[in-house]
Amino acid sequence: MLQIDAWKRITIWLTLLVGLTLAMPNAFYTRVETYNDAMQAIELGADTTENRDAASVWPDFLPSGLVNLGLDLRGGAHLLAEVQLDDVYAARMDSLWPDVRDVLRPERATVGTIRLQPSEPGTLRVRISEEAGMARALELVRGLAQPVVTLTGVGAQDLDVSGDGNDIIVQLSEEEKRATDERTMQQSLEIIRRRIDEVGTREPTIQRQGADRILIQVPGIGSAAELKEIIGTTAQLTFQPVIGRTSDENDAPGIGNELLPSMDEEGIFYILEQAPVVTGEELVDAQPSFDQNGRPAVNFRFNPSGARAFGDYTAQNIGNPFAIVLDEEVISAPTIQSHIPGGSGIITGNFTVEESTNLAVLLRAGALPAELSFLEERTIGPELGQDSIDAGKIATIIAFVGVLIFMALSYGLFGLFANVALILNIAMIFGLLSLVGATLTLPGIAGIVLTVGMAVDANVLVFERIREELKTAKGPARAIELGYEKALSAIIDANITTFITAVILYVMGSGPVRGFAITLGFGILTSVFTAIFVTRLLIVIWFERRRPKQIEV
Repeated sequence: MLQIDAWKRITIWLTLLVGLTLAMPNAFYTRVETYNDAMQAIELGADTTENRDAASVWPDFLPSGLVNLGLDLRGGAHLLAEVQLDDVYAARMDSLWPDVRDVLRPERATVGTIRLQPSEPGTLRVRISEEAGMARALELVRGLAQPVVTLTGVGAQDLDVSGDGNDIIVQLSEEEKRATDERTMQQSLEIIRRRIDEVGTREPTIQRQGADRILIQVPGIGSAAELKEIIGTTAQLTFQPVIGRTSDENDAPGIGNELLPSMDEEGIFYILEQAPVVTGEELVDAQPSFDQNGRPAVNFRFNPSGARAFGDYTAQNIGNPFAIVLDEEVISAPTIQSHIPGGSGIITGNFTVEESTNLAVLLRAGALPAELSFLEERTIGPELGQDSIDAGKIATIIAFVGVLIFMALSYGLFGLFANVALILNIAMIFGLLSLVGATLTLPGIAGIVLTVGMAVDANVLVFERIREELKTAKGPARAIELGYEKALSAIIDANITTFITAVILYVMGSGPVRGFAITLGFGILTSVFTAIFVTRLLIVIWFERRRPKQIEV
C-alpha cells in the first residue's frame, strides 16, 4: 500500500543531489568569486600567471554559479541620471542643414542665395534672398519630412516647416519629439547596460524613472565616481571635414562650422564643418591595437552604409585633411592619402594601453545619444552591506530554529522528517538562485524567511490529516497514504495562489520587489517538492525498515 516506485526514488534523490551541488559554491563564496573573476579575465585575453593561480582555487569540474548579492548587501554605487533630451533635437537640426542646402541649390534661380542663420537650439533657420520663391522653398523643404514611426503618430510628419519673411524655419513636430524622446531613452538604457556589462559587473539595476531619468545601481563597484567614469562619457565619435586650424580659441568659425580643440596639440584648435561625414553610430566594431610605430591605437570598422559614405568621401578628398573627433575634441586630423574603400581604419593619438582599451569599449558599446546629468549619487559601503547580511542571517536563523523546534515538539519523529526536508528546501532555493544567476537583496532574504514559515505548512496539513485518518483507517500505512492523498489538493491550491501572487509581483514590480518575488516563487516550488516527495520518501523508508504496528503523530 505505502510504496514508491524505484524510478521515482532515484528521480527524487537525483533532484536533491543536483540542487545541493548547485548550492554548494555559495558555501565557499569568496573562493568561487575569485575563480570566476580569474576565468573571465583569462577569457578576455589576460592569461597571466596571477590569473591562472587565482583560477586554481576551485576545481573546474564543479559548478561555479553564485547567488549574486544586491546593492544593499554587497555595497556599490547608486546614480540617478537625467537625459538631456533637448540636445538630441539640436543635433538633429544641425545634421539637417546639408540636406536643406542640397535640396534648395537646384532652385537658386527661384529662391536666390541660401544662407544658414543663427538660431536657438532645436531650430534650423535658413535665409533665402528671393522672398517671391518662399512658396517653392517651403514646398521643397517639406519634401524632406518623413512619417513619424510610432503607433500614436500615424499620419504625422517629423518636421514642422514654416516661413518668416525671407527665413525658412524648421523644427521637429510634437509627435516626432515624443517619438524621439522614447527612442532616446530606450537607446540610453541599452547603451548604459552594455557599457556596464562590458566591464563585467554583476547584476546591475538599470531602469527608467519618469520621462527623462534613469536609475543605475551597480553592486560591488568601488564608488559613484568610478561608475560615472564608465557610463558618463558620451563617446560621440565623428569624422568631419577640416576647414582650417588656428591657435586662437576666440576665432569665429563661421555659420555651419565649429571650433574644437586638439587633444594632442596644446593650444591648437580646428575649424570643422558641423555636419559629420560619418558618425560612431555606424561603427560595428572597435578593438584596441597598436599602430605601425608600436603605439596604442584603436582599430574600427563601419557598417555597409558608413563604409560607403567613408569611402566616397575619401575618394573625393584625396590630399585634404579630415578630423577624427571624440566628445568635441580632435583626436587626430590626418591627410587623406588615398581612397579607403573597406570601411575600416585606425584611430591614433597619445593613448596609453588602458586608454585605448577603454576607448574601444566605449565605441563598441555605442555612443550615448544625449548627455547625462547626474542628479543624485551615492556610494554604499561594504560595511553597511555586511550589517544587512548579518541582520538577515540572524532573522533567518531565528525563524529557522523556531520552526524546527515547533515541528519537533508538535509532531515528534514525523516533525524531524519535516525538519530534514526544510533544510534541503533552503539548500535547493540557493541552488535555483545560483542556476539562474539571480540577485539576492534584503527583500529577497525576507522572501526566504517567509518560505521557511510556509515550507512546513504543507507538512502540517499532511500530518494533521494523518492524525485524523489514524482514528478511522485500518493500520498506519493506510493512514499515511490517505493523509497524503487527501491533503494534496489543499496543498496545491494554497501554493498555486501564492505562486500566482509571486508572478504578478515579478511582472509588475521592479528592483527589490522582483528580488522578493523570485525567492518567494522558488521557495514555493522547492517547498512543495520537499513536502510532497522528500518527506514522504523519508517516511516510507523509515516505515519499510521498522514496520510499526502503531504510530504517533
